[in-house]
Amino acid sequence: MESNVMGFVALACGLIIGLGAIGACIGVAWMGGKYLEASARQPELMNALQIKMFVLAGLIDAAYLIGVGMALLFAFVNPFAVVAG
Repeated sequence: MESNVMGFVALACGLIIGLGAIGACIGVAWMGGKYLEASARQPELMNALQIKMFVLAGLIDAAYLIGVGMALLFAFVNPFAVVAG
């Protein structure tokens, strides 16, 4: 029973990290492409758009790192493990 729980927790941790990384990469790539399009249309706004792009890139990566933190919590301090007593 406990080995099933540990196996499912390991699978969930892998999914959290893997899908979060894919989502963050797609989000940053899409945002970067839109920044390039916008700066090509209006080059005078490039500096203002660049600041906003870096802030949003940090927020996208922060959401991914929160998922990594949760996965590490489940991996090392597993709240679903049955304590035999």
